[in-house]
Amino acid sequence: MSRGRLLLVDDDDDIRAIARMSLTRIGGWEVVPAASADEAEAAARHAPPAVVLLDVMMPDVDGPATLERLRPLIGDAPVIFLTAKTQSSDLERLTSLGAVGVIAKPFDPMGLPKEVDALIGS
Repeated sequence: MSRGRLLLVDDDDDIRAIARMSLTRIGGWEVVPAASADEAEAAARHAPPAVVLLDVMMPDVDGPATLERLRPLIGDAPVIFLTAKTQSSDLERLTSLGAVGVIAKPFDPMGLPKEVDALIGS
């Protein structure tokens, strides 16, 4: 049984595949993958997610700009950024954009669902 829809936005095919497998099999989420801001926006229009996991550094439109485009479509759904940049100033900037938290890349696939749960409070 699915815990809800999680929109996973990352331009890296391997990261999307690994995160999707982890979040689906271990976390019980229905994962909707998106490789770009345009795909994420289309997915959110089709069916708003309960949670968004969003890469920070993507070509064309980065994570913060993607969040700005998604916010009217996702309402108050929690957003978690995925990033390799984990300096405290980077973390502060990302949370100031309305994210509930940040998960560092590379992430532990076995622990990813627990990290998401901890950040969204479930």
